[in-house]
Amino acid sequence: MGIVHGAAQERNVKFHLVAAIVVIVAGWLTGLSRFEWIVITAVIALVIALELMNAAVERVVDLVTQERHPLAKQAKDLAAGAVLVFSIASAIIGVLIFLPKWLM
Repeated sequence: MGIVHGAAQERNVKFHLVAAIVVIVAGWLTGLSRFEWIVITAVIALVIALELMNAAVERVVDLVTQERHPLAKQAKDLAAGAVLVFSIASAIIGVLIFLPKWLM
């Protein structure tokens, strides 16, 4: 049920799901190889999984304390940073897979 909740309630999960759909359609139109589909599928799954973990960290921090605390902010920022790092890596992977095919 966590995936359904994340897709329904989390703005960033929704964003990543829409981005995943765009990438899947682009991949289908581009004619990706089997290996490229494996990479794209893994990247999509990992981005969404990280975003769900980020949401979970935010919920746990909010459950523990409602007051502003530097450690609470750090925990949330670190989890969000993990998503950002992998999202940037995912964009680079997407460019490396798609751009050569589109420039041919």
